[in-house]
Amino acid sequence: MDAAFTEEQHEIRRTLRELLLKRCGPDSVKAAVRTPEGYDRELWGELAGRLGLPGLALPAAYGGVGCGPTELALACEETGRAVLPSPLIATAALAAPLILARGSARQRAALLPALACGELTGTLVVPGGQLATGLALTGPNDGDWAGGGRAGGIQARPVDGGWRLYGEAGQVLAGHTAEVLVVAAHAGGFTRSRTLLFVVRAGESGVAGGPRDGGAGVPGLLRTRQTVLDETRAQARLELRDVPAELLGEGAGTESEVTAALAATGVVAAAALAAEAVGAADAALARTVAHVKEREQFGRPIGSFQAVQHRLADLYVRLQAARSAAYYAAWSAGGAAAGTPGPGAGVPGEPGAAALALAQALETLRAVAAEAVQLHGGIGFTWEHEAHLYFKRAACDELLLGPVHRLRARAAEEAGLFTGAGGPERGGSQALASEAVDA
Repeated sequence: MDAAFTEEQHEIRRTLRELLLKRCGPDSVKAAVRTPEGYDRELWGELAGRLGLPGLALPAAYGGVGCGPTELALACEETGRAVLPSPLIATAALAAPLILARGSARQRAALLPALACGELTGTLVVPGGQLATGLALTGPNDGDWAGGGRAGGIQARPVDGGWRLYGEAGQVLAGHTAEVLVVAAHAGGFTRSRTLLFVVRAGESGVAGGPRDGGAGVPGLLRTRQTVLDETRAQARLELRDVPAELLGEGAGTESEVTAALAATGVVAAAALAAEAVGAADAALARTVAHVKEREQFGRPIGSFQAVQHRLADLYVRLQAARSAAYYAAWSAGGAAAGTPGPGAGVPGEPGAAALALAQALETLRAVAAEAVQLHGGIGFTWEHEAHLYFKRAACDELLLGPVHRLRARAAEEAGLFTGAGGPERGGSQALASEAVDA
């Protein structure tokens, strides 16, 4: 592995950082999250059209930039630094990889170019707040997390050569505005139940199911933006009442193929979210360092006190370790690409690398955000202060794809840390792995 970034990768970071410094300050973020979409549509259009941000990891044949997970992670690090409210993670790290992996040639040609240029946004719909499970980040995704043929979840049934979806899902990232929904649902009833992926062209149906900008919406689809702690990460509740859908791919495929595609998408999403958390932690730490240099107590800056310096130095060490882990996870997610210099190419399927990197990044962001609130003093405890943008992001990201101890337990299980080829070793089991990580 060559840990040095290429000039192209450095340019992606520089360009994005300069743009976000001008267009995405704390006041702009707070204004954007209060719009119906939950983000600045004009800024998103510039990021997508000028920089091709949602298409960074998509092939050029489908209108993408032709890079990989490393470049996407670097972009997410910069958007995390600005705590940018946008549909980037939902579109580029969840919906687009699944369409690329499982979609038919017709579906790829119809959807991916529009997603790559920002004309459309997408997201992954997983019922019951089971996003981390569905992506195989906190446990195996071969269970009944999508409904299991029983009441609840999302059920799919064939109707007149097509499919209809019935059910509901909460905590759907950017679900109130996404025009392309990739829905994980169960088909086959109770006895022949299996998880399949479907595409719903949600068009312009907006908040609470109403049309947005004159769009007609989809019959039977009700979308309601939820109130969440982290307003920069908009989420929605979706209700599907016999919504027409299209099976993702040429054929249904086996359930193992679908779950494998979801797990592969989970690796990319975890690496991107880890890099985003590192960027947020870096910005929060930089703001805190700048504050303690200026804030005076007892006639001297509080940053001159050794206790404060030690606390900040410990955070810096944790941040650099989390950054290295996030970069490695993104490099590993890129797969083997012979002849590609730098961390844009890696080894495919490094067991647990993405989950471990995400766990470390989330812990680091939580620690940095907590110290930022503390070291800013009384003003840091007010909701209006920008320190709480990072604090809320840290809290909600772990709820979205955590908790941290389950991410580590899953990584230990994937790596065979507690089991050997011949069977259990050292009392090996998933339960033992969870207990060991908790301890």
